[in-house]
Amino acid sequence: MNIAVLGTGFGAYHAHLLKKMDGVDRLVVFGRSKSKLQKLQEELHVEITEHMDEIMRDPTIDVVDICLPSQLHRQYAVEALETGKHVFCETPVCYTLDDAQAMKHARDRSGKKLLVNQFIKFDPAYTYLRSAHAENKYGQLLSLSLKRETAPLWGDLGLSSITTNLMIHELDFVTWLFGHNASMSAWGAESSDKKQSIVHSHFRYPDVHAEIVSSSQMPTSYPFTVGYEAYFEKAKLVFQEADSHGQTESFLWEYTSSGKNALVLEPVNPYEESLRHAIQCFADHTESIIDVDHAVESFELALALQKQLASQRQ
Repeated sequence: MNIAVLGTGFGAYHAHLLKKMDGVDRLVVFGRSKSKLQKLQEELHVEITEHMDEIMRDPTIDVVDICLPSQLHRQYAVEALETGKHVFCETPVCYTLDDAQAMKHARDRSGKKLLVNQFIKFDPAYTYLRSAHAENKYGQLLSLSLKRETAPLWGDLGLSSITTNLMIHELDFVTWLFGHNASMSAWGAESSDKKQSIVHSHFRYPDVHAEIVSSSQMPTSYPFTVGYEAYFEKAKLVFQEADSHGQTESFLWEYTSSGKNALVLEPVNPYEESLRHAIQCFADHTESIIDVDHAVESFELALALQKQLASQRQ
């Protein structure tokens, strides 16, 4: 399969992952920075180009992997689909519902696949929780609290952007587990410069309650942290992963009537697994758990929360 990666920022990481995967025959990287392109060419021996139209006009390119800013996703996803290419797109998939609908319509017209990097579905701790819920391993799942916390490292994450740019992965997981027909409420507060924020959001389903806490204004000494606490009828699961200065520490504890147990899961790079899954789906024409339809469901939740948070400031 021949793949073109658009972008030399996070796209460089995608290129490194794709280069070592089975089923990738040819890899082309597009970018605007000659120095970044040349570095990738030297490191990975990939083809490089500064001309987008070369990729779009090339009938031998099977997949376009979009790692450009989200406001550009619609333009290049639609163009790639219309030229007969599958598309793999970074998150957030887009920033407006018009863009989302245009991308889905282009997918439908082309007959090609449009998949989105909803990598949380491949993280072992989250897949374990989903399996435990689906198999009723600990009885009914009653309540789930998810978190994502970071110091101010990722640009503007005020109340007008944090739900789409930071919370989107937890929103994707909640909709994957429970669907998107929930009653919602949200509270948020911004930093003094309005560029960082903290949000508590609640989702009430008939049989379960979910909560997402997301903050981009943690102290600089605080590590980038994700995790969850899942309350079942007969157990509690507690997961946390913290990344500080490139060192990752994580644990997944299971509490039952038998005691406390450390669950050791096979280490997996969820980004890599998401890409591998996409390539397999493109090659086999099989259904995918990261289809754009799923991404748009979580994006719609993000916009609904954003609207609630905006009403609080008026």
